[in-house]
Amino acid sequence: MKKDPSKENTSEKNTSKNNAFEKLHRINYLGAEMDALYHRASHKLGISDSAMRALYTVYDHQGTCLLSDIYKESGISKQTVNSAIRKLENDDILYLEQETGRGKRVRLTDKGKSYVDQNAARLYAAECEVFASWREEEIDTYIRFMETFNDMFRAQVERM
Repeated sequence: MKKDPSKENTSEKNTSKNNAFEKLHRINYLGAEMDALYHRASHKLGISDSAMRALYTVYDHQGTCLLSDIYKESGISKQTVNSAIRKLENDDILYLEQETGRGKRVRLTDKGKSYVDQNAARLYAAECEVFASWREEEIDTYIRFMETFNDMFRAQVERM
């Protein structure tokens, strides 16, 4: 007896959808696990997640950056960034300087440089340690896949 080709195609599509769903589930789980690891690192280093993200961005910019860089690169809301910055300012970890126009520059104080060495720099070093164990092609592939996914997902979000 001959199989109905339309049923085969439907079956293949269902299998493909189930497989895609399982992979998306795994990807989402891994993303959540990574978020949890960063949260755990912040907790172990005695700093809030938002303060860590702000200081990490400043550290990544060699100790000074625009406040808008933190908004763009940290992945957290402006309100949360501003609260974290205010607390870090009050603790004499960093200060803000007026830039041309409405921009503000974030700079670490001497105390802040020491503080960052105890937290954001250690997190950065841990990440570097992981990537040091990868081949360069693996790192390049990882970056390329992340960029491609972000670009395509950004387009999907814009269509919502």
